[in-house]
Amino acid sequence: MYLADRTTPTGTTRSPSGGRVRGTLRAASPTVLALGTVSLITDVSTEMVTAVLPLYLVFGLGLGPLGFGMLDGVQNGVSALVQLAGGHLADRVRDHKLVAGIGYGLSALVKPLLLVPHLGALGVSLALDRTGKGLRTAPRDALISLSAPPERQGRAFGLHRAMDTTGALLGPLVAFLILGMAAGGYDAVFTVSGCVAALGVLVLLLFVPGGQRRAARGARPTGVPVRSRAGRAGRAKGPAADAEARVDLRAAFGLLRTPRLRALACCAVLLGLTTVSDAFLYILLQRRAGVGEQLLPLLPLGSAAVFLLLALPAGRLADRIGRRTVFLAGHAGLLLAYALLLWSPDTPALPYLVLALHGIFYAATDGVLPAAVAAVVPAPLRASGIALVGTGQALARFCCSLAFGAAWATWGDGPALAVAAAGLACCAAVAGVALRPSEGRR
Repeated sequence: MYLADRTTPTGTTRSPSGGRVRGTLRAASPTVLALGTVSLITDVSTEMVTAVLPLYLVFGLGLGPLGFGMLDGVQNGVSALVQLAGGHLADRVRDHKLVAGIGYGLSALVKPLLLVPHLGALGVSLALDRTGKGLRTAPRDALISLSAPPERQGRAFGLHRAMDTTGALLGPLVAFLILGMAAGGYDAVFTVSGCVAALGVLVLLLFVPGGQRRAARGARPTGVPVRSRAGRAGRAKGPAADAEARVDLRAAFGLLRTPRLRALACCAVLLGLTTVSDAFLYILLQRRAGVGEQLLPLLPLGSAAVFLLLALPAGRLADRIGRRTVFLAGHAGLLLAYALLLWSPDTPALPYLVLALHGIFYAATDGVLPAAVAAVVPAPLRASGIALVGTGQALARFCCSLAFGAAWATWGDGPALAVAAAGLACCAAVAGVALRPSEGRR
């Protein structure tokens, strides 16, 4: 399967790292660069809220681990369910930019609800924000995949994720500065976040190119049979060929009959069931490493900085040596981070090591998985295929958040993390076997 393909792009020169980055930027399509800019601005807004949310809920409102796990899980669950609808809608109306714009706009419109000092209003705001994220994720990733050739999709996603993570790096820093300078710190953070989100929507409307319909008709995935112009009478069999003729729910779910996509979806779900949410990981790190509560909003900066530095190199490496290898290596890094948190050695390097491994995990998985999915899904159903895998992964992480919060409340943080680490090791071993390339694809 393409996740394990070892494809080396032609014309690649061995130049210093800076030259490779500049060459990638020059070769990137306007769509990838524009969407990267939109994601950068939007992530500044999102991560401003995300960075202060654990501090606000746990230390400000006194929310316990179970309650925090339920709220965090609801966010992931809403995003997962809506992502499937967003991907299918984008394919159905054949306008990925329109559906993505609705998602970005919804997230910006609900930001003022964060100013209401009530847990219910906060929950509604977060749920609607995740609804917007679910609507935009699959159409945005489909636009990226349709604007890059198959052998370069890893680096296209890597470039986008690097720009996206620049916003994730800046968001907590801006939130931390506002908390230190403004009188009503949390309200000021939420207000600025809403203004920045509106700017992202404006950039999307003005600078993301159109023409998605033409791009969708012209793109072809590797290794997927499609109907040629000359062979209309002898139509190819299977869901990939049917996708050329129709776009509906039956065709979208029919993609799961493709063995390679089914393996990707199952492995994403298995690994998601043992992936502890970022918020829980930062709280664990703050407690076990003795980090001050006032520094908790800054912990995401460490992960974001490593993600930013390695997202593009990881995408290039995945295109070259195989996406399966890079994908599994990322989960191995996360497992090592769990092990360090369980061990909790008395060293000042512990926070830096855990955050570095957390950033490596995202750099090796966040863009590699949709690139692998795009390679086995036909263009007319590209957003639906990405949404299927993304929905399964997000629902699995939703279940993990609920289960981890309940386990923490019942057994304590140590046993809960030990169970998650053991589960991740087992699931990674299963994924390594399931994603092995077949003899025909080796």
